[in-house]
This record gives sequence, C-alpha cells and structure tokens, in this order.
Amino acid sequence: MTAARNPSLYVHVPFCASVCFYCDFFRQVYQKETADAWLDALEYELLHTEINDGLETIYIGGGTPSSLSESQLDRLLSLLDPYKIAISEYTVEVNPETLTQDKIDTLLMHGVNRVSIGLQSHDAALLKMMNRHHSFEDVSRLVNQFFACGLSNISLDLMYSLPNQTMESLQRSTELAVSLNPAHLSLYSLTIEENSVFGKQGVRPLDEDTEADMYEWICSYLSKHGYDHYEISNFARDGKESVHNTRIWEYEDFYGFGCGASGKDEKGRYDHPGTLKQYLKDPGARSYIYLTKEERMYESVMMGLRLSRGISRSRFEKRYGNDLTDVYPETIHSLCKEGMLILTEDRLSCSTHGFELLNNVLVRFMEEAEL
Repeated sequence: MTAARNPSLYVHVPFCASVCFYCDFFRQVYQKETADAWLDALEYELLHTEINDGLETIYIGGGTPSSLSESQLDRLLSLLDPYKIAISEYTVEVNPETLTQDKIDTLLMHGVNRVSIGLQSHDAALLKMMNRHHSFEDVSRLVNQFFACGLSNISLDLMYSLPNQTMESLQRSTELAVSLNPAHLSLYSLTIEENSVFGKQGVRPLDEDTEADMYEWICSYLSKHGYDHYEISNFARDGKESVHNTRIWEYEDFYGFGCGASGKDEKGRYDHPGTLKQYLKDPGARSYIYLTKEERMYESVMMGLRLSRGISRSRFEKRYGNDLTDVYPETIHSLCKEGMLILTEDRLSCSTHGFELLNNVLVRFMEEAEL
C-alpha cells in the first residue's frame, strides 16, 4: 500500500468484559486466546502497511482496550511505539472495571497522554439497564488515580435521552462529571442501532422534545462551567479539544487498523472485515468505497459543520479547487438568509440555531448536491 500523508492512526480493539446494550460497534466478550490471535493479526497488518512519518495522533478505541490483560496491552502499545515519535495526542479508551494500576503504569510507560472514560451516567438503575458494571465512585477513583500519576487530559462520556432518564437525573450526572474536573466531556443522545441489544429489544429513546430540552440544558450548563462547545456533542476546557477527532471532522485522512475499524484516504473510505474470523484469516482485507469529488465535497461539509468554527473556505478550495459558495450557492445563500449559517471571508459555520438543527441543514446541502 502506498503511504499517504495521514496525520492520524486509529486502532479498534474488539473486546469488552461485557457488551453494553446500546453499543453497535464491532465487539465481543474478551477471551485471552482470541485476543492473542487478534494481536498476531494486528501485528501482521501494521508490518504490511506503509505508514508515513510524522503522525500527529494515535487513538485506540473499541470495544474496550483496557479489557486486554496487562501483557496484551503492553504488546499492543509496543506494536505502536515506532509510530509515536512525533505525536502530540495519544488517546486510549478505558473503563474503570477493567483498568488496574499496573495497566495505568503500562499506558504511561508507552507515552499515552490522554484517556477517554465511559461514565455514561451516575444513576445505578440506568447503568444496570445499559449493562454497565461500574459506579460513579469507580469512575471518580480512576480519575484521581490518573491525576496522581500526572495525566490530566481526561475525557468523560455521558449519555442522555435514555429510557426512564429524568431531567433531574441527567443534571445530576453532568454536575458530578464536572466535579471531577475533566478536561473534556462528550455527551451523546441515545441512538438505537438495529444490531444492538436495545435495537433487538425494541427499546426507544425519550421523545424529541425532552431530548431537545436535555441538550439545551447541557450546552448552557457546561458553558457556564468553562467548557467550550467546540463540536456538536463535545465540550473542552483550556483548549483540550480532541485533536484526533477534530482531524476527522476536518475531513483529514487517517489510518484504520483492526477488525471493525474504518479508514480514509484521498480517494475514499475503507472498512475492515466485520467479523473476527475474517480478520484473523486475512488481516489485510479491506472493502473500499471510492468517492466521487462531489461526494467528498459533501462529506467535508457534513463533517465540518459539526464543528462550531465550521469549515475553512481556503482549505476547502485548496483541496477541491472550488470555493464553497460556488459549489452550494443556493443552499448557502438561503440558509444564511434564514439565520442558520454564518459566512465570513474564510469560514462557513452554523449559527446556534443551525447547530441545533444540523440534520436539516445537511439535508439542504445534500439536495443541492443531488446525491
């Protein structure tokens, strides 16, 4: 494979101690022998892919990377050591019930400088409903362990619009999360995926009005507590935006490794085999989706408008040879007139109102693009 100038690398770890009922990512319950075989396959894939120098970020997600044993986690990070020389952000997703002090020491030894912790809720009944096996106190202890070790770039995940979740419960979860002083918070509304346990059970999120009220409260509360709402579902203090995810929202190319992972290059997107059996048989297999210039331009808009600062017009023109206003003249003119978009000399972004109705905004772009 020819090397591309990709700034970021993602590894998908497909193992969990248990499966969360809302999750539709590729994952399975951890077994040592299977994880060893997966590491063998991942090593093969890494060694047979030409990876450019100067990566900016590495992100290890899942699944639950911390479900690996200490020795397996060490092996995984050792495989990535050759690519970490110039990176500024090295993130690993972890859960409190699978992370020990020895595993924390292993992360730090290999240069991990950011962790994402799945809190989801403080409410024990909601956590049980989601098949989560930790408490808020467990998350609090883990955050303090990282602080004590000198790692302060911590992100917490929370969910809202959960069945039976009240506004009061969401508010308390958010308040408690902020009390832990994380640098970053991600708040996601429940989306029911067909292949998740919730999807198969016919579970439904809360009604749209309640969900909208929850989102409005989240944005207001976090703003008052020093968090910049830099992406539609993400908030950061002191400039601690997720560099890795921001590169993806800016539609930069990135490497994806491991079964269940996706990647992107200048011609399109690719996905790895959807089953572990397929991946172990052929770690280099990928299904490729070639994208036309029109499709790539639309995806740039779709991703870029998720960011509060929006899309750089100069970067868009350098990438595609066209200014945004020439590609989508009618949509941009009408949405600016309606107060949904803000157009400046070098940027196109959503207004606060447009941010709240982003899906509707994107449909308008899609209609003009005739995709």
